[in-house]
Amino acid sequence: MSLDVVDLRAFYASPLGHVARRFIGRTMLRFWPDCARQRVLGLGFSTPYLSVLGMEAERVIAFMPAAQGVVNWPSTGLSASALVEPTLLPLPTASIDRVVLVHALEETESPDDLLDEVARVLSPGGRMILVVPNRRGLWARMDGTPFGQGRPFSRTQLAALMRAAEFSPEHWAEALYVPPLKRRLLMRSAPAWEQIGAGLSLPFAGVHVIDATKQFYRRAPLRATRRSFAFRPILLPQPTPTPRSARPSQADPAG
Repeated sequence: MSLDVVDLRAFYASPLGHVARRFIGRTMLRFWPDCARQRVLGLGFSTPYLSVLGMEAERVIAFMPAAQGVVNWPSTGLSASALVEPTLLPLPTASIDRVVLVHALEETESPDDLLDEVARVLSPGGRMILVVPNRRGLWARMDGTPFGQGRPFSRTQLAALMRAAEFSPEHWAEALYVPPLKRRLLMRSAPAWEQIGAGLSLPFAGVHVIDATKQFYRRAPLRATRRSFAFRPILLPQPTPTPRSARPSQADPAG
């Protein structure tokens, strides 16, 4: 079942949603401290993070999947959000500098097609932040939050998907070590959970947060080629010459 935009908005308005936004957003800012003069695209439900990352950006757009629904964003001024098909983005090739994917990859039926489309709209050397539920994490095992919906991924699976789409991971981090329980004591102690979990590299973080760069080139498929040889003339054997005396005599035209 696909995520609904109403449920997503309600989650980020809750205390647990504030915790998720705080720690995921802090990791994003560590990767991208400055987006000045950049064209930024958010795909999925990324508006809670675009409000932080896109403060100095040249342009910020929020695309939301048709199966999820769309909300107006930002709340003031002209709307910069739209309902789209994630694997057919209405953007020219190489028209975006940075893309933020949150609640997107785990919800699509074709993750490889989604990353290929992101690579298409990114300019050469453009960057992508990908936030995906961790397959080994507690948040993926409990369906009370959006990170418990869809398909979680392991680090190995994400690395293979990015490599196939010509993305090179630059930074890799985990976030949300605190259990996804709506208890005040846990939420107050969330900073300690994050510090201990990150310091010990514990495997049960809620999400992967990856900063990846689009490569400048794409591999050309290998094709079978024939080896070329220098031209060499083929010499046929000549017939053995017949002696002149052995040739048949011809009648003398004077006789």
